[in-house]
Amino acid sequence: MLTKSLKHLFFALFFCLYTQNTFTQVTAEHIKTIQFVTNADLAGTPIIKLGESFELTFDDINGDEADYYYRISHYNFDWTPSSLYKNEFMEGFDEIRITDYENSFNTLQMYSHYRLSIPNEDTRKLKVSGNYIIEIYNDDDEVVFIKKFIIYEPVTTVQVTTKRSRNLAFIDTKQCIQFEINSPNEILRNPKRTVKTLVIKNNNLEDAITNLIPQFTLGNSLIYKYDQEAAFWAENEYLSFDSKDIRASNVSTRYIELNEIYHNYLYTNITRANRQYTYNPDINGKFVVRNLNADDSSVEADYVWMHFSLQCYEPLQGGEIHIYGNFNNFTLDNTTLLKYNKEKKIFENKRLFKQGFYNYKFILLRPDGSIDPGFISGNFDETENEYIVIPYYRNPNGRYDRAIGIGVGNTSNITN
Repeated sequence: MLTKSLKHLFFALFFCLYTQNTFTQVTAEHIKTIQFVTNADLAGTPIIKLGESFELTFDDINGDEADYYYRISHYNFDWTPSSLYKNEFMEGFDEIRITDYENSFNTLQMYSHYRLSIPNEDTRKLKVSGNYIIEIYNDDDEVVFIKKFIIYEPVTTVQVTTKRSRNLAFIDTKQCIQFEINSPNEILRNPKRTVKTLVIKNNNLEDAITNLIPQFTLGNSLIYKYDQEAAFWAENEYLSFDSKDIRASNVSTRYIELNEIYHNYLYTNITRANRQYTYNPDINGKFVVRNLNADDSSVEADYVWMHFSLQCYEPLQGGEIHIYGNFNNFTLDNTTLLKYNKEKKIFENKRLFKQGFYNYKFILLRPDGSIDPGFISGNFDETENEYIVIPYYRNPNGRYDRAIGIGVGNTSNITN
């Protein structure tokens, strides 16, 4: 049997290798609806300002009031463990049992809802900026999920602009991110080696760009005017469904069945890649838990089987179609896979969701492991997307990568 220290080493190596490009990794099927709540963003974006509080919530659909504990670690820019000791980045203790939980009320699907607030009386403060991972584990020291988050300190200001591609082959299908990092109070020494940047679209770490270096400096500013090197596929607006009332059909739900729990059948979607772009307001892949008839949706929102269907006649060439969104932090697994129904001639999937409003889209996972986000939805430069830029800095004598600012841009005001 593995000792506790060997288990920790194993999980550290596993998550370092397996979760380079996702904010969350879940290893227990009974853990659902993981949300990272901050004062600035109730939808769960795991980026917070140094000194601010946050809350991590999740459900255990076993509903047996199991004991869970948490462990916090600090990481470098590339998500390898930093050299800081725990008392250097944290004031207080971790490896503490989560005591704030309650069982669901008046739901067909029983579950236990857990809340972890940081800071608390045990973990009093996270003292430095940078990348962090919080592990949630059970009585057997088995990690049930991890959550990455980023703490930044407002040392710099970051101005972000969105541009259409200068390459005419992609002018209608890609969006380019240009930005300027201004550091008025601290000199960023040798920035081509010490400054790194993270560019994220719609809170999705899967396709983040991390290999940009400043092209030139202008006074205290670092200038990034890249084109293709900082270009993202524009994709299309997200689709959505609203299950706040699981007993009534609506514009997205065709009909409803009740077995042990409710089943909501969505209208069949079609491929949008070969159609004209149509503006459809979305929340950029996020989700909100809510029950129309509840006072506290966190414990009164029920779980429902959502049934998806897609009509697609394009050859997949060995690829797989998945549903995609922040509902599971853009992770592709068996619960997101659509399978072909030969009788109906459509692709189908059913997945368990907590009641609420959800954004999602269909993407193609190619045999080589790459994702084609526009295969079903298409790529249109008019698509409204949100981009976040986070600069990191490690001074020549530093032992860790500081996140030194944040900038946000939106393509609602994209220019040529």
